[in-house]
Amino acid sequence: MNTAMNNFKKLFVLAALLLAMPRLGGQELSLSTNLLGYANLATLNMEASYGFSRHWSLNAGMRYNPFEFSSPQTGDIVRNRQQSYALGARYWPWHIYSGWWLAAKMQYQEFNTGGLRSPLTTEGDRYGSGLSGGYTYMLNSHLNMEFGVGLWGGMERYTEYACPVCGKIEGRGNRTFLRPNDLLVSLSYVF
Repeated sequence: MNTAMNNFKKLFVLAALLLAMPRLGGQELSLSTNLLGYANLATLNMEASYGFSRHWSLNAGMRYNPFEFSSPQTGDIVRNRQQSYALGARYWPWHIYSGWWLAAKMQYQEFNTGGLRSPLTTEGDRYGSGLSGGYTYMLNSHLNMEFGVGLWGGMERYTEYACPVCGKIEGRGNRTFLRPNDLLVSLSYVF
């Protein structure tokens, strides 16, 4: 997952470049992090947003989780490793960064999940698109709280193993998926 860390650094540099861009009328930038993401086995996450009109913003987000934990009850390894990258747009009926919004995005995810509900471990790649909606509450002129929920679907290429570390292949293949995504309680800073 060294490439994931390099990609995280690239996204951070991209966000810094977006923030350094000259301000034009009606354009705003924001950086946000989903607080619920950290409850998902410490998944690091960040989203940069560029509001280019009163009603539209472009978003680039990433999630990264290289961690694994030992279950206190059984001592088994529990992991929800991932690196996810998403590009999308939000429509704001009232004004960007305040009120209700609807979003669409394209997303790629590399994942390795195991020990959460059973010893079965699944790893692979997912790619697809998603829809979400939510509400942004303005705490002050720079700080917002976002709430939202979404779904994403697409194709998944996977390999299943008998346990997180044994390497015994139980199955592999390709399949379509539709799953919840973007359960948001985010803190957002608007520049």
